[in-house]
Amino acid sequence: MSKVSGFLRQITLAKLLVLLSIFSIAIAALLILVLSGVVRDRAVHDLARNDARQTSKLVFESLYSAMRKGWNKEEIKEVVERLNQTMPGLAINVYRGEIVENQFGAMAGERAVIAADPELSKALREGKDELMVAEGGKSIRYLYPVQAQTECLVCHTQSHVGAVHGVIDITYPIDDLKVSFGYVINSIVGYTLLIMTLVFLILFFKLRYLVALPIADLVRLMQKITHGMDFSLRVDKRHWIAELHHLSDYFNRLLGTVQDYNNRLQELSVRDPLTNLYNRRKFEEFLDYEILRAARHTRPFSVIMIDIDNFKYINDTYGHPIGDMVIKELAILLTSNLRRGDVLARLGGDEFALILPETPAAMGLQAANKLHQALKGREFELPVGRIRVTASFSMVSYPEDGQTRESIYSSMDVVLYKAKRHGKDQVMTAETDQDRSMMEIFRQGDFLRNAMHEGRIESFLQPIVDVRSGKVVAFESLARIRDGERVYAAGEFIEVAEELGMAKELDQVVFRKALEHLGKLVREHSEAKMFFNLSARSFNDIEWMRSIPAMVQQRGITCDKIVLELTEREALPHLTQVKVTIDELRQSNIAFALDDFGSGFSSFLYLKYLAVDYVKIEGSFVRQIAVDDRDRIMVQHIHEMAHEFGLKTVAEFVEDEATSKMLAEIGVDYAQGYYYGRPAAPPED
Repeated sequence: MSKVSGFLRQITLAKLLVLLSIFSIAIAALLILVLSGVVRDRAVHDLARNDARQTSKLVFESLYSAMRKGWNKEEIKEVVERLNQTMPGLAINVYRGEIVENQFGAMAGERAVIAADPELSKALREGKDELMVAEGGKSIRYLYPVQAQTECLVCHTQSHVGAVHGVIDITYPIDDLKVSFGYVINSIVGYTLLIMTLVFLILFFKLRYLVALPIADLVRLMQKITHGMDFSLRVDKRHWIAELHHLSDYFNRLLGTVQDYNNRLQELSVRDPLTNLYNRRKFEEFLDYEILRAARHTRPFSVIMIDIDNFKYINDTYGHPIGDMVIKELAILLTSNLRRGDVLARLGGDEFALILPETPAAMGLQAANKLHQALKGREFELPVGRIRVTASFSMVSYPEDGQTRESIYSSMDVVLYKAKRHGKDQVMTAETDQDRSMMEIFRQGDFLRNAMHEGRIESFLQPIVDVRSGKVVAFESLARIRDGERVYAAGEFIEVAEELGMAKELDQVVFRKALEHLGKLVREHSEAKMFFNLSARSFNDIEWMRSIPAMVQQRGITCDKIVLELTEREALPHLTQVKVTIDELRQSNIAFALDDFGSGFSSFLYLKYLAVDYVKIEGSFVRQIAVDDRDRIMVQHIHEMAHEFGLKTVAEFVEDEATSKMLAEIGVDYAQGYYYGRPAAPPED
């Protein structure tokens, strides 16, 4: 069934016409043959009946004439035999009725024949003629009752008018008659089928050339348009059939409309609708191409970014329509100062960018100063009056300030930021090592921002163990960035995150993922806790800090399994606020740890003011305690003091067995480091 339906769905119009033609001719031929057979049989029967009736009357007249002459039974029988000989092919028999038998006597054996023949008996009894077809259809039998007339009563004195005196039985051959009728009817049927076939052939070719082929041409054109996306193609509209002509006409109009919209979309995809300059997407294509060309031919080029100063003030003061006019006027000004081959684009908002091919840094700076001066001495005539506009220009060059699109963008942002900081309305370049260092921070910031956007920030876990038993009692969540096969440790991007104000967002991402891990780990480590490092920005976000207990409980985790770490760097600037936050969260059973304890002069002071639960001993003291007595003494005193305050101690950077044994001798509670396990992603379920 599925194959048949698939075939019907895929059949062509030409094949459909052929199938319909064949099917129609076959049905018509079958109907004609059936009907012709019925008509032939009916005609043969009617004609045979008429012929038999006439023959019967002729026989009767002959017999009647003989009887009027007074012939006896033997003479009448002789007349019948002579009629059978005279009319070959006919079988004539005469049977007497009961009235005639009673008066003149019966023929020899006649009564037995009548008794054995129901049809004959019926004809003698009822006086109705009857036509019967013999088996095989080669002959018909006609029974003709002879009924008494008035003149018959002269001889048949015992009879009455209407009485059946006898039956003339004629068997009539119809083979020749059938052949004649069959020839006529077959000729008519043959000519009819021939004419129908010719009509169907004419219809087929007409429909094929007037309907099927134009539709096939339309389909082929659609395929060309679909594969080549060439909307300039058109359908030939010269068709005899009005509907196809209209279809082609409207399809061509549709193509024209689609072509117009496609052209507009292509224009919008590469052009800024307000200024008709290239947009950011097209600018990036040009920039990528210029980087490849410059690398291939070892030629420099420069890029200038222009950012309108105080553009928000213009929009807020005069309205966005006036702001749009300023953008358009600036675009016209910049375009009028371009060289052939320069590429100008509007990156969005109030930012423009200009690529200067084969232009070293010195010439790029000259071009930027030229544009800056052209804008500085210009007032724009607008409906609200004359408006003077200033802009900040950043100029960077390839390869000094960047060799990839991302690095060039970062350099432009850094230099533009520098221009804004220096009072705006000026041209700036990357002139110092500090500028280039800031560029690297911006590049790493883009890397970190993309990692967050793409969900590549992960939470790796490092075990924290009981020093004496070696049992895992907790895990510390550590931020990582996955870039393909490589995984970046927190030390490679945490300072950039803090420098660019992204540390809080990073903390929140890692915190959520670590909670998910903890929800799975409690199945195997029911008593395990999770230590989290939080930045100063996170600690200063009071609302987010207050939301931590709810986040923990939503995942089915009790708050007593959470330990938040802070360092001197987080606590020192806002000590009072940090204290209030710690006291509030401790009421929800969240614990706190002082991280890197001993690394700063204020570490011991925090034990006085901050209610914490753990002290994490600075790893630089722990790493060498097995070989350096001074480090061992420091660790021992930190541990003893922490225990005096009722706190648990955690030693960091434990990398060998000797250090682990020394910590056990000192009495340190917990430890973490490569000796116990490296940070790793938790196994998938």
